[in-house]
Amino acid sequence: MDAKVPIAEVSPIDATRQPRLLEQLRARIRRLGLALRTEYAYVAWARRFILANGKRHPAEMGAAEVEAFLTDLAIRGKVSASTQNQALSALLFLYREVLGQQLPWMEDIRRAKRPERLPVVLSRDEVAALLDALNGVPWLMASLLYGAGLRLMECLRLRVQDIDFARREILVRHGKGGKDRRTMLPTLCIDALHVQLAHAQRIHQRDVAAGFGAVWLPHALARKYRSADREWCWQYVFPSMSRSRDPRDGIERRHHLDEGGLQRAVKVAVRRAGIDKHATCHTLRHSFATHLLESGSDIRTIQELLGHSDVATTMIYTHVLNRGGAGVISPLDRR
Repeated sequence: MDAKVPIAEVSPIDATRQPRLLEQLRARIRRLGLALRTEYAYVAWARRFILANGKRHPAEMGAAEVEAFLTDLAIRGKVSASTQNQALSALLFLYREVLGQQLPWMEDIRRAKRPERLPVVLSRDEVAALLDALNGVPWLMASLLYGAGLRLMECLRLRVQDIDFARREILVRHGKGGKDRRTMLPTLCIDALHVQLAHAQRIHQRDVAAGFGAVWLPHALARKYRSADREWCWQYVFPSMSRSRDPRDGIERRHHLDEGGLQRAVKVAVRRAGIDKHATCHTLRHSFATHLLESGSDIRTIQELLGHSDVATTMIYTHVLNRGGAGVISPLDRR
C-alpha cells in the first residue's frame, strides 16, 4: 500500500458495465497480488503509452509502437535504463496478462543495458557522524538500515511481531522479490525500540478507543482472521502520525510513516556531518555489507543477511573494498 497513490487512481470497478482497459489492468495486477507501487507504475506507463499513440487501443499496436515509445523515452526523455525497463515490463504485462497476447515480437524487444556502477559506501567514521546528526525516530530507523542491512521500505513496514528481542533478530517479511529473511537486531537499538513500541502502542490504544485501530494486512489475512488487523502484534513499529484512507478499499486506517520523512532527514544529516558523498538511506545498507566484509564476515552469510538471491550480487562489495579476493596491494605502496 502506498499513501502517495491518489484514491481516484484506484477507484472500484462498476460491475454493471464493461471495465475499461486500465481498470482491467488494475484488476489483473491485484489478482496476481502485485504491490500497489507496481500497480501505480504499470497503470501510469500504460496510460502514457496510449496517449503517446493518439489514444489508440494497444490491441491495434505492436512491436513498432512499443519500440518507438521506448526509443523516445531514451532519446527525448533521457530516462535511465532502469526506467526504460520498467516501462517495457509494464507494456509486456499489459499485452500478456490483460490482452492475452503472446506474440513473437514480445521476446525480440531487448531491454536497455543497465550500467554497472559501484555503490556509494561510507567509512565507519562517516556513518558515526551521520548518525550523530540524527535523533529520535529518524536516528532509530537509520541505525536499523545500517545495523541490520535493511532496505528503507523494509524498515518502515516492520510490524511489532517482527522484532524478536530474545533472539536479537529482525524478521523481514515480504522483502524484495517477496522473500522473507532474518537479520540481526543491533544491541544499540534495543532501548530505543522499546521506547518506540511504547509510543506506537499508545497510538494504537487511542485508535481503538476512537473506533479504529485496524491495520492493513496482506493476502486477505483480514478476512481469514477477522480480528487480526486490530491485534497489537500486527501493528506497525513506525506508525504514521495520522490516519488515512486506503486507496484500494477506502477504509480509514493508520499506515506506517512515509519514506520521504527519513529520506529528507538523512539528506540533512549528510550535509550537517560534512560528508562529501552522494549518500542516501540505501547507502547505509551498502555500508553495512562492506563493513561486514572488512571485518572478515563470510560472503555467504552477508548474502543471507541482505536477502540476495545470487551471491554474485553480493560480490560487488568486494570490488568496493578494492581488494577482490586476493587482497591486491598497489605497487606504489610496496616501495
